[in-house]
Order: sequence, then C-alpha cells, then structure tokens
Amino acid sequence: MSGASGAPRARKPAPRSLSCLADLGGGSSPEPGPRRPPGSAGCAPRLRPIILRRARSLPSSPERRPPGAGGQGAGCRPGCSRQLRVRFADALGLELTQVKVFSAGDDPAVPLHVRSRLAMDADLCCRGPDPQFTLRCLVPDFAPPVEAADFAERLRRQRVCLERVTCSDLGVSGAVRVLNLAFEKQVSVRYTFSGWRSAHEAAARWRGPAGVQGAEDVFAFGFPVPPFLLGLGSRVHFALCYRVAGAEYWDNHDGRDYSLTCRQHALHLPRGECEESWIHFI
Repeated sequence: MSGASGAPRARKPAPRSLSCLADLGGGSSPEPGPRRPPGSAGCAPRLRPIILRRARSLPSSPERRPPGAGGQGAGCRPGCSRQLRVRFADALGLELTQVKVFSAGDDPAVPLHVRSRLAMDADLCCRGPDPQFTLRCLVPDFAPPVEAADFAERLRRQRVCLERVTCSDLGVSGAVRVLNLAFEKQVSVRYTFSGWRSAHEAAARWRGPAGVQGAEDVFAFGFPVPPFLLGLGSRVHFALCYRVAGAEYWDNHDGRDYSLTCRQHALHLPRGECEESWIHFI
C-alpha cells in the first residue's frame, strides 16, 4: 500500500523460475553448468515433449463382449454403469428379413409309424370300443427256418442257414447260423428290390458262438428298405453267403430265394391305449 491515497499502487514483480534466479546471481544453481545472460531464452519454461495417448475404444456390442461381462465395465467401480450401444442390422449392411421359398420336393417324408399313429387317432372318433387298424408292412413268405425239423440237417449240408428274420420301419434284420470251419470267416446278405435286375450286399457281424463246444457261430445282418417299396404287393428278395477257408457257401432257400411281400396287417388295440398315443408326438 502507498502512503498517498491517489498514488497508483506498485505492481509486484512476477516470480521467476529457479533457473532465472540462478542466472541473475540471486542464489546458487541446483545444477552445475554455464550461466546464461539475463533475458535470454534460458528464462523461458523448459519444453517437455507432448505424450499422445490413444483414446479408449467405445464399448463393444453385446455379441462381441467377452463372456462373464455384465452391464459394468471391467474397470468400473461399484455403482457406476456404462452405456450400451445398440446397432441394427440395416446399419451394418445386413438384411432385416430372410425369405425361404419351399418347393413341393422339399416336403418332409413322414415315416410310416407316424402316419399309422395319426390314423389311429383319427379313427378313434368313429370306431367301436375295441378299434381295429390295418398297417402296411413287409411280411416273410416263409416260416422261421430255425423252427423246422430239418434245420440241423440243412445246416450240416449247406454250412450256412438262416435262423429267423424280422421286418420293421427301419428295415429288415435277421440271424444266420454257420458251421465253425475256420477262425477267419465272412458272412453277408445279398438283397434286391427289383427282381435281381440290380442287387446290393451288406456284411453281417459276429454275435457269438453256438452249438456244442462252439461248433457253430451266429451272425446278425440287416439292411434298410426304401419307403417307396411299401406299396401293396412289393417284394424284397435276399440270399445268404458264407465265405471261409477259400470256399463259398450259399443259403438261397433251396434255389427259391427268401422273399418278403408288403401286405396289409390287421392290428387290434384297446381303446385306452389308442387314446394315449398322442403323447408320442410331443
């Protein structure tokens, strides 16, 4: 403060850096070195390089977020939240809708057992207490060979003989018995859907020994049946081949071939069981 009221106030000198004071001789310099003259560039603040840091990326979309990440970021403190970004498909150049055109050839083929159960449920409203249904399936044209009286004699003569055969929606399966002539042996079934104009062959698998002291072996075979062969009157023929010790033996039902024919099969079911058949479609 000045003594006179109208006199201007004296402005305090601006503080100088330590380097400037050292240059003026007002004190000892903390770092030894040549003195700079007053008013030189040494009084200016020392320049430091500017460090550029890369900005953090924006929050990723929910589908690209690592598993286990919640609404808060990895470095977020409790109580803070990070805003989520919502991106639509059209903003990314994607289509909003997808159109699928089906043709008549794309219709699924309904299995026979499904159609049969649907027919059962449809007939429940117009049938009596004990409804009778008809199923279309393959039926063997021969009796089970294993039940014949001359089965053992045929096996000794042919070395290979069919035991029994079973037909279902999955195809045809059966069992074959052969004489144990050697350790290495092959059993296969040759079948046709066109009266032997074309044929297919499937290998049978060993199921276990049979007979006295393992003198015989049992093989199991199976092959699929196409759905278009389930028309009435369609027939499937097959024969069995046994290869062992460089020889080949056949069982073709004494030259007539084993045959299966598609026929109507009557089925009697209690009404209570039919009413609960809908549960198979859940």
